[in-house]
Amino acid sequence: MSAATDSLAREAAPGGSRRLILDTAARLLRSGGYHQTTLREIAEAVGIRKASLYHHFASKEEIVEAVVNDGVRFVHDAVVAALAETAGAQPDRRLDAAITAHLTALHGQRDYTTASFRVFTFGATPVPESVRAARRAYEDVWRALIAELQAAGALPKERSPDLIRYLILGAMNGSIDWFRPGRFATADVAREFSALILAR
Repeated sequence: MSAATDSLAREAAPGGSRRLILDTAARLLRSGGYHQTTLREIAEAVGIRKASLYHHFASKEEIVEAVVNDGVRFVHDAVVAALAETAGAQPDRRLDAAITAHLTALHGQRDYTTASFRVFTFGATPVPESVRAARRAYEDVWRALIAELQAAGALPKERSPDLIRYLILGAMNGSIDWFRPGRFATADVAREFSALILAR
């Protein structure tokens, strides 16, 4: 059986849904991290036997990899969609839209996104290339947007685009530690971030 066929077989196998397993694993990884979260704990929280997990995933590492990649994908897809909707708009509106989409997905899928940030180490196992590739692909979205903003004069061309990207992503992702619904509105935070970045 090929790897692709094996993956499809696990997808359709009995023993709890794949998404339920990932939802549960994301919640546990968010609070306990990689080392504290065990397959037995995931299985018990789902309500299945540990052996049933293997109908869907070959290992703990495969579960963690899927959770981490989903955390990145949820944010990536939201930002790409927001930029597509604002194609041709003014630079400040494009930045507002990207930041709003990032923050909305970040906090809307909090278990996955927090786990994605906090479980970048896979113990003694090297970080999977799919995880590195997913993060690079998302960073490329921001590289392109920052280049666009600099070309339009919205950001100084003499400033390092890499440092601008680190600043923006670091500020947004750091909100995981302090953002609380009701305390701040996502749109307000996005506008403030955008105004600070563009110095307007």
